[in-house]
Parts: sequence; C-alpha cells; structure tokens
Amino acid sequence: MKRKKHSSSDDEAAIDMTPMLDIVFIMLIFFIVTTSFVKEKGLDVLRPKDSNSPPPKTNVKSLAIRVNQDGTIMMNSREVDIRRIVANIQSFLAENNTDSAAVQAHPKAKHGVVTEVINQAKEAGITNVSVLVGK
Repeated sequence: MKRKKHSSSDDEAAIDMTPMLDIVFIMLIFFIVTTSFVKEKGLDVLRPKDSNSPPPKTNVKSLAIRVNQDGTIMMNSREVDIRRIVANIQSFLAENNTDSAAVQAHPKAKHGVVTEVINQAKEAGITNVSVLVGK
C-alpha cells in the first residue's frame, strides 16, 4: 500500500480573528461610554494684558499684611488683632492713597485666618487684594 503524502496546505489550520476583533471593539465601546468628561471647578484667573509701556511711577505706600504660621497677623511690621484689621486698614487708608494690599501667608497658616483677613481688607475698602505664599 502506498502512503499518500499530505501537502502542507491541507494540514494548516486557519485562525479565525473575528471573535477576537469583536471582543476588542466591545471593550473599546465600553471604555468610550464609561469615560466621564467632567469639567473640574476652579478659580478663574484674570491675567493682566501685556503692555509695553512701563507702569506709572507713583509714591504710594503699599499695605502689607502677613499671616504667620501660628496665626498672628502683622500689618506693616506691627502685630494686629484679627478683630481690629478693618480699623487699622481704614486708618492706613486715611494716611495713604492706595487701593491694593498684599497678604503674605505662611504655607502652614490656617486658611480660615487668611480668608478672614482678605474679607476684612475688602470690607475696609481695599479693592485689589493679592495673596502671596511665603516659604
């Protein structure tokens, strides 16, 4: 009896890729549908416009308020009680013509104290309050 030689094309098994592609497309659709596109809330920052002209030179004394790590408040190099900030700012504004103040907060200062200082500065008549974070 003569043996029949098998050709290599008859023995090769064809791999069907259709089920794998179906699974990949189903996973792709699942990830697209479950992805949430949420806009995170934050503060809107109003940056000043770039101008080529130098800022006007005025001899305005600036108001500097510093909040230390332990919560003490220093206003122009003297310690101030948190309940007397409005009165001290108003007396400063009576002597100086300014509408801005800089609040420098220690990184470990309590946020409630810093927020209270900013609110009282605005209540006293300061329109531009800048917050600085020191080392």
